[in-house]
Amino acid sequence: MTVSLKPNEVVLKAGDTSQVIDQTTVEGKLIVTNQRIYFKTMKDDTARFNLEILFDNILEIIYFNRGLFSVKGLNVVTRDGMTYSFPLRKRDEFGQLINRMY
Repeated sequence: MTVSLKPNEVVLKAGDTSQVIDQTTVEGKLIVTNQRIYFKTMKDDTARFNLEILFDNILEIIYFNRGLFSVKGLNVVTRDGMTYSFPLRKRDEFGQLINRMY
């Protein structure tokens, strides 16, 4: 798994996560750079779920806790009305970093 970075783009934080899509979980990595957010899947057969979100397109970051064991994560709401859900162990660190960028 590799991500093609744009000129002058630097990875600020990366972590293992999954993307929740219609009750389906897709394993991957969430990568925050100084220009955008990437979600890159771990397997080639799920590559259609790869995602790139520009900071200009982010409307809101929503923190969530779910379930008995308190699964923590982030919902990224974009200006086009889409919501992307990412369960993350270091939710607070990712959320603060993304909030500073947009």
